[in-house]
Amino acid sequence: MLLTVESVNNGDHWVSTHRDSAKGEMEQLPGSDAIFLAMETETTHAHIGAVSIVKPHSKDFGFDRYRRTIAERMGRAPRFTKKLREVPFGLDRPFFVDAQFDINNHVRKIAVPAPGGMRELADLVGTLYPVKLDRRLPLWEMWWIEGLEGGRVAVFSKTHHCLIDGVSGVGLAELMCDLEPDPAPAAPSPRLRRRREPEPSDVELYARGLWHSFGTPFRVARYVGQAARRGVAMLPFATEGNMAVTGPKLSFNQDIGSRRAVAWQTISLSDVRAVKKAFDVKVNDVVLELCASAIRRYLVARDELPDESLVVSCPVSTRAADDEAMGNQVGSMMVNWPTQIADPAERLKIIHESTTQAKEMSEAIRAKEIQAMGDTVSPTVLNLAYRMIAATAARMPAAANAVVSNVPGVPIPLYMAGGEVEASYPVSIIMPGMGLNVTVVSYIDRMDFGFTVDPDLVPDPWFLSEGIALGLEDLQAAAGIGHSVALRADVPDDRADVPDETQPEEPTQ
Repeated sequence: MLLTVESVNNGDHWVSTHRDSAKGEMEQLPGSDAIFLAMETETTHAHIGAVSIVKPHSKDFGFDRYRRTIAERMGRAPRFTKKLREVPFGLDRPFFVDAQFDINNHVRKIAVPAPGGMRELADLVGTLYPVKLDRRLPLWEMWWIEGLEGGRVAVFSKTHHCLIDGVSGVGLAELMCDLEPDPAPAAPSPRLRRRREPEPSDVELYARGLWHSFGTPFRVARYVGQAARRGVAMLPFATEGNMAVTGPKLSFNQDIGSRRAVAWQTISLSDVRAVKKAFDVKVNDVVLELCASAIRRYLVARDELPDESLVVSCPVSTRAADDEAMGNQVGSMMVNWPTQIADPAERLKIIHESTTQAKEMSEAIRAKEIQAMGDTVSPTVLNLAYRMIAATAARMPAAANAVVSNVPGVPIPLYMAGGEVEASYPVSIIMPGMGLNVTVVSYIDRMDFGFTVDPDLVPDPWFLSEGIALGLEDLQAAAGIGHSVALRADVPDDRADVPDETQPEEPTQ
């Protein structure tokens, strides 16, 4: 679908109107994306985000240039200039419809409280994140946050997960950024002149939805058959010892609320690769071990370290290498997370064995085609099912204790509205019964860890984030290699900063 944007500057009011070249044919939200729309409740916020730290570079660096840049470029991502029109009674998946797009509804400015450090910024982001996106508008917003130490600016983006996954989100960030501070002006897009298509009426959408609902029994039957074939494909792996099943219940595996808190940590990607090479594992294995180390430290401090292995859910991209489409193409694999083991090298070995088996199983079951649940039943049924799961998740065995996602980022410096992007900390979804999400994005020689938590279940996410750098030092010591401390978030990460009473003697395995 070809789409162009016409940007109009009415004083301080930037408006973009968009038109597509399709002959009046609406795009329907795919089933894999509709799941994220249906899962949203009062306590589950189904949008993802990132906090980019930007250092001024050009003379005209500022909010006006940033807003103008977004207004000019957002048309290259058609989903971001259209709104969703829901089908009456949730009989079918929503449709993207043509709409007038006002940049002021999406790009806003705010300031962080003094002294403008990372903790103050995190508190502000934790307040902005839980606010639901307005479904009458395109489902995204960006906050330009001034007042950071050193004259820096933060840009906090929020995008509904039904529009993008982690990989396509990185691609969108590349689209909004530049490879140099002051690039040459882009050639104006050709304007398509045609009459704008009217929105469909409720009667038309209801008729479409009613017709779609007649096929539900057949789609359900097909889904059951496909699921059964996948279950058979999983059987050979069920008897192997490294297959993750369920984890023990922890303090953050309870009912989640609507509040959110965030924390960050940064380490060197070169250091992670050195550890990877020393132990002959994957980068993702090292990431999971660093998170396991941080979780172990946290549980020891709370005197709730279990004797059995935890289980971590790891989203896995299923998109082809050359696929640049928006939307969600993601699966999941369950991995053993042996926090009960004190030796970091031993933990890493077990994680590597578990991820290897989980990948083999994922490939085996992925070969058995299955339609998305969003393609099988209506959004109303999906939302009802999700609410039932959310209401009982805390009282059921923990399918996973937390989510850890590792998203490959950009290996070269990026610039945003004349400023240099120094870091990009992810903010993500926490699920019912799992009040902790860790998402990692690489950027040049950085690995930026973003912790998103329910603060009623995880009171101090910064204590968790500090454990990442400490865990890397432990792995480097176990491998007999040096370490670099050049990249660290500006939060305490010294063992001496932890009160004595929170450092009980670690059990010997």
